[in-house]
Amino acid sequence: MSEIAETAADTVARPLPLAARLARNTPLRRVLVLACVALAWEIAARWQNNPLMFPTFAATTAALWEGVTRDNLLGMAWVSLATLLKGYAVAVALAMFATAFAVSTRIGNDILATLTAMFNPLPAIALLPLAMLWFGLGEVSLMFVLVHAVLWPLALNTHAGFTAVSETLRMTGRNYGLRGLRYVWLILIPAAFPAILSGLKVGWAFAWRTLIAAELVFGVSSGKGGLGWFIFQNRNELYIDKVFAGLIAVIVIGLLVEAVVFRAIADRTVRRWGMVR
Repeated sequence: MSEIAETAADTVARPLPLAARLARNTPLRRVLVLACVALAWEIAARWQNNPLMFPTFAATTAALWEGVTRDNLLGMAWVSLATLLKGYAVAVALAMFATAFAVSTRIGNDILATLTAMFNPLPAIALLPLAMLWFGLGEVSLMFVLVHAVLWPLALNTHAGFTAVSETLRMTGRNYGLRGLRYVWLILIPAAFPAILSGLKVGWAFAWRTLIAAELVFGVSSGKGGLGWFIFQNRNELYIDKVFAGLIAVIVIGLLVEAVVFRAIADRTVRRWGMVR
């Protein structure tokens, strides 16, 4: 028996092999994926041998560095992010209000179901000409299409999360006398937060790509160009390596928001609460 116990203790105390430890390292695995993509890009570009159509990864990296150091790429990225954050914040506030109203009253549920069925399939970028007509050539037009891009998927996810809350939790809230917004804030939002967080991620992705597409069409907002304008301008001048550099900047910002912001929110909420793995 003692030999079995010693063997078990040695098995527990023995560290994992290096390969196993590396395989369990999620950031490292993702970096390896990105490295494989970069390698495949470099090989494909060299095989095609046409920088005007498909520059190499090395040339694109050099153009990205030049954009940061000489072409004010970081400033353009901030212009895009500032506009996006304003529209995103307005859309989140509207989505929370709409879903709270929908779960509190029957007419609110009917209104939300009807509006999401009408507007969710409508591409946000298709509203840009109307936005320019109504609000002029300014930041408000971009915010209008951003709100449309975020509002409906976020409202749908949030409402689905609210309706999936167990009846036990609902009864607990009612027994404590919670009604209206306090009931939504203290019972429904914590219980439905995994679905809400998914909606926030989907809304962010929709907003980010809608903004870049709108800037490609819209151009300069309030005298300042964003990342979409950087891509559009360099495409017109046939600086294709800088076009790819702008696309990489869009991707990097998206990865950072996903890995830093949403990961931190998930770690401090649904992961800590044991609601997701």
